[in-house]
Amino acid sequence: MQRERPERLTADAKGIARAAELLRAGHLVAVPTETVYGLAARADGEAAVAGIFRAKGRPDFNPLIVHVASLEMARELAEFDERAEMLAARYWPGPLTLVLPLRDRGHIVPAVTAGLPTVALRMPDHPALHSLLGELALPLAAPSANRSGGISPTAPEHVAESLGSAVDAILDGGPCLRGVESTIVALRADGSWQLLRAGPVAENELVQQLGPARPLEDATIEAPGQLARHYSPGKPLRLGAREAADDEFLIGFGPAEGGCSLSDTGDLALAAARLYACLHEAAASAKPRIAVSPIPEEGIGAAINDRLRRAAA
Repeated sequence: MQRERPERLTADAKGIARAAELLRAGHLVAVPTETVYGLAARADGEAAVAGIFRAKGRPDFNPLIVHVASLEMARELAEFDERAEMLAARYWPGPLTLVLPLRDRGHIVPAVTAGLPTVALRMPDHPALHSLLGELALPLAAPSANRSGGISPTAPEHVAESLGSAVDAILDGGPCLRGVESTIVALRADGSWQLLRAGPVAENELVQQLGPARPLEDATIEAPGQLARHYSPGKPLRLGAREAADDEFLIGFGPAEGGCSLSDTGDLALAAARLYACLHEAAASAKPRIAVSPIPEEGIGAAINDRLRRAAA
């Protein structure tokens, strides 16, 4: 009898072993991270990586983040200078992605890097994915597990709704704790650095360690989340709303009451964790439009506002 897709796997030893079996064979498995669910495939397999682009409807000029089990695995893939070593020691495992010079193309198919001489690397901080990466001993390419441009998934149900049978299995690690994608930092050969995507590691924290960031000067796409339109709920979205019109679903923050509240106490970390869940709820509502309360542009609030501006584009 043909197995129903996607196969739902529990995040225990048996489920992780099954996920590893599928990934080794070149299949796609949605995996939990502390940020959002990722659509994983072995980064050294051309057919497997092509499956990611096909399942997501993702443009091939948009690179993928490669998830590693250890710093040693990362050093095999990219050139690490003193700054990269310092950031990895401080933030890995965790929600920081480093864009570094690609060292060994043998372990990464060109589609993963979109043909660029750099690679985006991250060591995720989720016990199930950490165990899976350790068992595989292979780097995994894993963008968010949703159709390209849509709302990112922070629960297994979001993955199933967005991708359906396009994914072979979902490793159920429960809801994601962070809720917004990793911060992405590019370290340049001239000693400068650039913030390619805001995230849980705040820019002001990075400035304290690296000095001022170099502004982004061109439109080269080096990492996920740089497209102007992204995270779209499929409805018009209005930002900075003090109140909602009759035809709007309000995503509230602080004292603003809405159909879904990011945090009624103004907790930005909770707001980040609930952002995509609220966007999914708003997208599924009968209201044809969405309004979002103002979010402070501080700490992880900068990452929340970055996602909302792209969703509203």
